[in-house]
Amino acid sequence: MPRYTVHVRGEWLAVPCLNSRNTIQWLGKEAVRRYMKNKPDNGGFASVEEVRFYMRRCKGLGLLDLDDTVEDALEDNEFVEVVIEGDIMSPDFIPSQPEGVHLYSKYREPEQYISLDGNSLTTENLVDLGKGLYKIKLTPEAEAKVKQSREVIERIVKEQTVVYGITTGFGKFARTVIPNSNLRELQVNLVRSHSAGVGKPLTPERTRMLLALRINVLAKGYSGISLETLEQVIEVFNASCLPYIPEKGTVGASGDLAPLSHLALGLIGEGKMWSPKSGWADAKYVLEAHGLKPITLKPKEGLALINGTQMITSLGCEAVERAGAIARQADIIAALTLEVLKGTTRAFDTDIHAVRPHRGQAEVAFRFRSLLDSDHHPSEIAESHRFCDRVQDAYTMRCCPQVHGIVNDTIAFVKDIITTEINSATDNPMVFAEREETISGGNFHGEYPAKALDYLAIGVHELAAISERRIERLCNPSLSELPAFLVTEGGLNSGFMIAHCTAAALVSENKALCHPSSVDSLSTSAATEDHVSMGGWAARKALRVIEHVEQVLAIELLAACQGIEFLRPLRTTTPLEKVYDLVRSVVRPWIKDRFMAPDIEAAHRLLVEQKVWEVAKPYIEKYRREHIPESRPISPTAFSLGSLRMSADDCHDHGHQNEL
Repeated sequence: MPRYTVHVRGEWLAVPCLNSRNTIQWLGKEAVRRYMKNKPDNGGFASVEEVRFYMRRCKGLGLLDLDDTVEDALEDNEFVEVVIEGDIMSPDFIPSQPEGVHLYSKYREPEQYISLDGNSLTTENLVDLGKGLYKIKLTPEAEAKVKQSREVIERIVKEQTVVYGITTGFGKFARTVIPNSNLRELQVNLVRSHSAGVGKPLTPERTRMLLALRINVLAKGYSGISLETLEQVIEVFNASCLPYIPEKGTVGASGDLAPLSHLALGLIGEGKMWSPKSGWADAKYVLEAHGLKPITLKPKEGLALINGTQMITSLGCEAVERAGAIARQADIIAALTLEVLKGTTRAFDTDIHAVRPHRGQAEVAFRFRSLLDSDHHPSEIAESHRFCDRVQDAYTMRCCPQVHGIVNDTIAFVKDIITTEINSATDNPMVFAEREETISGGNFHGEYPAKALDYLAIGVHELAAISERRIERLCNPSLSELPAFLVTEGGLNSGFMIAHCTAAALVSENKALCHPSSVDSLSTSAATEDHVSMGGWAARKALRVIEHVEQVLAIELLAACQGIEFLRPLRTTTPLEKVYDLVRSVVRPWIKDRFMAPDIEAAHRLLVEQKVWEVAKPYIEKYRREHIPESRPISPTAFSLGSLRMSADDCHDHGHQNEL
């Protein structure tokens, strides 16, 4: 017998349908009838017949025709919503779909698997798991370790040994011994009481990353969870059933207790949950719709699910991957700006960077050469100012290798720490099966990822700070020799005037966001947890900083391409022309003023999806192959070994002028 889950004014109702030829209108009326039955005042209605409503799917919010039959319009156990005419949506109502859910309209259940062992997950793997590209399975070695650690827990329970979190209370209640008859209740109470977060729910991608990372940590075999329970958690992940996890509430020690508790709450069938099939609904209904049962927690398992740094670290994985992507593309955008402003490539000479051999600096200089070297890619723009009287460029162009370079090195440093953290056991107590004992420690403390992500925000911000100054140079006619604000008929048209203001606003906001959260600590849990990392905020604000950096660089990309319009018919180098063509495939040139925000968002999307990098990468790698022999090992100075002949603007005799 088909059954449907219907949402009416915040209530979820299971409505069986004996006759599949019943209409959608019948389903709506039956759901309203059941809703009224559960309300002392009948929900404010005199009868079902007076209720006027329309119906829509929870997935995609598509409207349903009331005259269609349920058989023709719906799948078995589909989630639908009754929208009563005249109702005003409460600002506290959890929408059927999370923010950005339009990205999931094309969700397809993945067919490929990633095998987790707790030791070899990469940041790239975790981001891909967040995107829903893979399912998860355990390696045989991981399964064996999980079984062995669970045996230790079973022995502790059987022998009634006093061990923190297994047979005692938590935090300040660590000395309170719990009788065996209450050990399961202890774990459920832990999850319920610790589910105290606030704020918007994590997006589906971030929830998937958090769940996948917790599975990876449990797979190490130091948590004491049973293999049966872990396999249930994996089934939930593979079905893309994602608990409601508020983004705020963790202080980053003892781990990310609040968000991980919300994660566990959904797994035991309580609270809210989301899936591409159902939208938001009560967790028990979402699990049932996917043929899954709520997890029944055994001793230690509640603690095993909620104790660790996975909220900080999963968001940190996204941050470090997005930071790496925008840092690569920042070099391309800056090179395009340099061309528009008729700058020189002399500042990127190999010898300059060989005598200050920071790896990031050398790589950035190499990328500039690969995009601008006139021997490989003749530029008509560069040729046009061969005999100009300028002698050196502003720091925002000349010092890109030094400024962008340290950003690259910062990202590499942070990625190393995050990679170690995602493959670390961060529970307490730790279960060491080979020693047949548990040991209390402090691996749950989030100071490592917190400090690293504070540093990441500070480092990556500089890409926006220097980009905003380049936007100023592009828009200022006294510096660019281009029309003011990159538009004709200035005065009638304002061009990029306020786009530059937006960039300035984002850079200013980043300055406040870059204040380290990890320098703060507040004692919690009655002074038991008397030093904390505040790593959750470090991770969230790092992502905000990176998003702002992406948006500022999107504005610079648009401004540089608009600058090209005023240099036509001259052409830039082949790779940069390809970048220009990419941008023009989504944003047309400005002839006169128009609504600009959608264009900025389109350029931002190109950067988030790494389209700019994909266009330029083949030219960069080809240049690398030609200038760095394969037989030569790559050292910290390897990227400075490529030779560069002078470009057409080699009249800029930088280095022989006095500078302030």
